[in-house]
Amino acid sequence: MELKTNYQYTYFILPYVIKEGRYQKYLLKLLKDKEFKLKTFQKEKDFKMYQYFLPKTRDFLFSSFSLGNSKIKKLEDLPDETKSAILSKYSCNIFEYNIKKDIQGKIEDKNGIFFTIGKIEIICFETGICFLVIKTNIEDDYNFENVLNFNYKFRDINNEAAKLDGYDNIRLQTNSFSSAETFKDFVRKITGANLEAMKLDIDTERFLTYSYVCIDQEAWNSNTKFADINHYYIKYANILPADNSRKLEEEKITTVSRWKYAKLAISKLGVMLFSSSEDMNNYTILPDEFENQYLYTYILNLYKKINLKKIEQKLKDAKKVKIARKKFIEFTKKMWIQEITEDEAGTMLNHKIGEVLELENLYGQVKNKYDVLYKDLNIEKDKKVTITIGIILIASLIFNVLNFIALMRQ
Repeated sequence: MELKTNYQYTYFILPYVIKEGRYQKYLLKLLKDKEFKLKTFQKEKDFKMYQYFLPKTRDFLFSSFSLGNSKIKKLEDLPDETKSAILSKYSCNIFEYNIKKDIQGKIEDKNGIFFTIGKIEIICFETGICFLVIKTNIEDDYNFENVLNFNYKFRDINNEAAKLDGYDNIRLQTNSFSSAETFKDFVRKITGANLEAMKLDIDTERFLTYSYVCIDQEAWNSNTKFADINHYYIKYANILPADNSRKLEEEKITTVSRWKYAKLAISKLGVMLFSSSEDMNNYTILPDEFENQYLYTYILNLYKKINLKKIEQKLKDAKKVKIARKKFIEFTKKMWIQEITEDEAGTMLNHKIGEVLELENLYGQVKNKYDVLYKDLNIEKDKKVTITIGIILIASLIFNVLNFIALMRQ
């Protein structure tokens, strides 16, 4: 049976890290680039996002919610240098790339998979941890196997070791990106060499994949067995090509089955939502929730992981221990102990993503190092205090003896 899709999109996400002390300059660079615009959020326009996140997380991710229209207008009117200084103090800034028209592309010269790039955003946190987020859609093609092949191929398009021939001559045929090579240049222009991310052992060449697909209801409904299409789901969940021949039962993925006709797969490679048009919600409401509330839930968890790695790296440097201790305390107070939403599905998704990314283990490792260093610093501090007191006592004794000798001579 050839599986058909009803609706589809895929976000490709690339983490990168700005070098310490250069974050404000990076924001200034984006502000001066006319192709980028600072994205702002308003309660009325983005009410679902406003309602989904709890106040502290909402303020952390979307500071513009609390600014109001007049303050946003004043901010926009400021010189770029002043604006970048102000924005660098915000916990998170989001920039939109100006796409005049959906960027059309094609995989394979003959019988190719046509696709568009409909959205490009940059999400930057005050720690210098950023994410390049690119939304793609396959154009006028309802063959599910093409979704598999596209996701599998495009996520590696930024790989320096890959040759174009290995990607069936991927082309982004527009004035913006005439080929995959110029697309790589575009990515590098945004992320730079990304050396700071490499130091944290982050894959800088493969995009994380965040994908939504709604298949035709004929393949999955109340009268059909999901088992008949399970092999499609497993390939999709593991971002494998259509002709994959690996033993699928050996693949390890975390599946969330909260909905009757939708399954969510979470792995370290990405998040994939597989649904059926048997439920109208799957091509009306759920796609919007998935690319807004749930996407930022995923980004937030990715940020936590990278930030913990960054703090852990600082703890290894004797010169940066005090800074790392302060950052770890701030992270624990502002992010780690905070609930992000009261939404039932969102809470479950947040928990499952955290499990897959092994955030608890990573936090525990960092906390253990913090505890050991804190203990050592206190011991050293007590030792210094003891020595200082001893020196003062000896000096005092010598002073008293000299005074006594002087009195005796009189």
